[in-house]
Amino acid sequence: MSQPSLTVESSGQPRQSSGPPIARQFVNFSYYKLDPAFRRLPAEQKEQARAEFLRIFEHEHPGLLCLTYSTVALRPDCDFLIWRISQGPEAFQFQTTEINRSVLGGYLTTPHSLISMTKRSMYIDKVDPFHTQESRTHIVPGKRKYLFVYPFVKTRPWYLLPLEKRQAIMDVHIRIGNKYPSVKLNTTYSFGLDDQDFVVAFETDEPKDFLDLVMELRETESSVYTQRDTPIFTCLQMPMEKILGQLF
Repeated sequence: MSQPSLTVESSGQPRQSSGPPIARQFVNFSYYKLDPAFRRLPAEQKEQARAEFLRIFEHEHPGLLCLTYSTVALRPDCDFLIWRISQGPEAFQFQTTEINRSVLGGYLTTPHSLISMTKRSMYIDKVDPFHTQESRTHIVPGKRKYLFVYPFVKTRPWYLLPLEKRQAIMDVHIRIGNKYPSVKLNTTYSFGLDDQDFVVAFETDEPKDFLDLVMELRETESSVYTQRDTPIFTCLQMPMEKILGQLF
């Protein structure tokens, strides 16, 4: 199958010159919190609810990629994350319906849920030519233990800067990111879909590298145009069975 080629317009924005369009993905980060009342149920009821809940994650949903992460002891307002990727939001709704109908689901709340889509960055061509047109529109997650997620909002003055100025600022930003190859960035876009501009998700096996990366990025000009980058979620990849073992 032929692959689309990419050219760059004089404005610096990439455009597709031939071949079929690249399919973009919907991305959802749903955080759940368990009501402590569930822990006070009889052991037999808890075990039945546990088995029922695990069955939801044992069978595959067509077109849905689902990964689970623990946030136990890392944030007080949530206990675990379900990171879901699909070609459409209907797959998220179908699985959430199954969760809601389960016994355990009756004891779960969703204090945070972020929705976004993949989209190729317009700032990446000059500094990082190794990314393909598909690399930012198709997420391949779950290769690393730690995941750091947060919504991200730029100030309105950022979008009023000339494209050349934004590109120059982002060149510095990207060069710093490239100094930390152990940290994989997944940037997805929420414009018009959710409250934030972007959702950023960093995967790594080395939390210290992510900490150092964020500290160094604070010293760049791009940080001046950050309006909001909280709440921040530190997550550990873990099968749902082990997550439930942490909760009850």
